[in-house]
Parts: sequence; C-alpha cells; structure tokens
Amino acid sequence: MNRQGRRERKKAELRARISEVATGLFLDRGFDAVSVSEVAEAADVARPTVFAHFARKEDLLFDRYPEAEALVVAAINDRPAGTSAVASLADLLIRLADKGHPLSAMRANFVRFWEVVGSSRALQSRARELLDRLEQAIAGAMKSTGVPDPNLTAALTVAAYRIVHLESVGRLMAGEDAELVAADHRLRISAALARADERSTGGTTRSPRPPADS
Repeated sequence: MNRQGRRERKKAELRARISEVATGLFLDRGFDAVSVSEVAEAADVARPTVFAHFARKEDLLFDRYPEAEALVVAAINDRPAGTSAVASLADLLIRLADKGHPLSAMRANFVRFWEVVGSSRALQSRARELLDRLEQAIAGAMKSTGVPDPNLTAALTVAAYRIVHLESVGRLMAGEDAELVAADHRLRISAALARADERSTGGTTRSPRPPADS
C-alpha cells in the first residue's frame, strides 16, 4: 500500500508539473500558439506522457476541474442536517472566495488567465463542456441525497453562479478595483444562490450564510 501511495503521489506531482509548465507557456504566448509537443519538451517528458495525464490539450489549463467536482459533490453529500444542497454549495463557494482559492477567487492576477480563455474558441468550448459535467455531477449528488427535482435545482444553481462569475470576471478585466469586485462577488454569490434555493425549496431550508462583514 505504501508503494501504491508513492506511485499515486508521484503521478499527481508529475501531472501538476506538466500543467504548471503548460499554463506558463499559455499565459506567455496564448493557448493556440503553443503545441502539446512544446509543452512536453518544456516539461521534459514525452508527448504521450502528457496525454496519459490529460485527455485533451485544453485540460492542461483546466487542470483543477477534478478538484472542483470533488469539492461540490462533497459539499452536497456531507452537508449538515437541515441545510439545503444549494445553501451548502453557496457556503463552499464563499469559503473558497475568502481563502483566495483559484476555483472561486476574484484577484487581479487571474486576469491574464481569463484573457487566454477568452481568446481561444477551443478553451471556451471546453469550459462549457466541463460546466455541463459539473452540473451533471451536482445533479447526481442532489439526487442521491434526496433533493427534489435535482436536475432543475442543479441547473438553476449552476446558471446563477455562472452569471455572477462572468459578471465579476468582466469587471476585473475592465480594470475595476479587485478588492471591491471580490467583496461584491461574495455578496452576489450569497444572493444569487439564495434565489435559486428559494425556487427549488420554497424557502423551507436554511439559506446560504451571509457574508461575515454584512
């Protein structure tokens, strides 16, 4: 078991290193201008090794998707009694935002990342696919924990957060103050997901927690 644990750890470390090298190249030159062969050379691995860890080139940049899916599914599955699935997701997103976590952070240093995504149709298409997968994972977790009409509830939740996220990203890319955007982003998460929760539960379960400074 120790050998297996070491193998898995080394695989994870190699995957992270390949993604880090690729992301640096993409941020520097743009996604479409960098080939997988160039990523492999820069990471000092064979081209097939890259694809052994990443099914698609786009996933080199969106390498945090598995973590995102695991976090949202755990938030739903492990939520406290009396807390709705949507409220638990809102709590998670607010915690991640508070910590400056890449999956829910509004920081000026992420602007270049979003510029790269916005300049590539391939990345935009993959982002939509991954968001669909995330919605399906959320719906599956909601169904398994007894949420009524899980598909609709998941769709409302994802749509609400997507709107908040895109608006906040747009404000950062327009040059607005990052701290102000981050504060508004946090408020908007709470408000938007509370509305989604009301639509799905009729207001019978606890709403997402409000911002700590409200």
